[in-house]
Amino acid sequence: MPLRILFAGRAGRPAIYTRRESSMSQRPVADESVRDAWLVALNPTAKVASVLVLGLASIVFPSPVLGALIVVALFLLAAAMGYFKPFAKLMIGFGIPVTLMLLLIQGCYSPQNVTVIADLGFAELGLEGTLYALATVVTLLTFLGGFYLMNRTTYTGELVADLTERGLPPKAGYLVLASLNVVPQMKRRMATIQEAQVARGLDMGGGIISRVRATVPLLGPVVMSSLADAEERSMTLETHGFHLTERAHTSYVVVRHAPADKPLVVACVVVLVLSVAARIASAVGLLAL
Repeated sequence: MPLRILFAGRAGRPAIYTRRESSMSQRPVADESVRDAWLVALNPTAKVASVLVLGLASIVFPSPVLGALIVVALFLLAAAMGYFKPFAKLMIGFGIPVTLMLLLIQGCYSPQNVTVIADLGFAELGLEGTLYALATVVTLLTFLGGFYLMNRTTYTGELVADLTERGLPPKAGYLVLASLNVVPQMKRRMATIQEAQVARGLDMGGGIISRVRATVPLLGPVVMSSLADAEERSMTLETHGFHLTERAHTSYVVVRHAPADKPLVVACVVVLVLSVAARIASAVGLLAL
């Protein structure tokens, strides 16, 4: 298991030190199986910016076509990196219920509906509401799929270190790091407690109700241990001078920059600019979408 230590750098900025048993030359990522993938080598901030820009482009574009193309590209990227099954499970599991809900609300009862495309008996399905629902779904899927792939190929400590180097306040950087790590830490702690309970003979199987009954008593120890870890982390930060503002900047995390960082961000910005142009052209009647 890696050992991560936060300590104060220049202007009180936190730095994350990760010590690995095998090699210090390898950069830790969320999934070791894709270490050599080109997406892993990209700068973490460039990946975040690309996802945000593409999501904004899908919002601005006057039809769901662009968002659908981005979602298809994300599926292809996930398949190329070996994530197709979990990625498809996430996207389909989220997309189907949200699509049905929005089609029911917007497609049937939107006040903007003028063109009727289907009579469902209890309501009429309108074209305008349907297009709005589909545009909303593909936008949500763009953000969901993009951040999923970013999370699977990005080391959280490197992302926070890069953001602090770019001017993010150290306390805000720590909040980002803690927020991103709280759920995985609690899941690991819950799994450890469950294994200990099973070793003592407690039955954790059975149906859903039985599992819920067996899991509820574990919530107390998980929460209490999380609070204890937070207190210990607070003392560690204080002893390493996290609150100080006049310190020389040092960091054990080397934020790498790939040659494809700038072209990727530029390409996404170009897509956004074209989306804005298409929106304006559609608004003035020069483009029909």
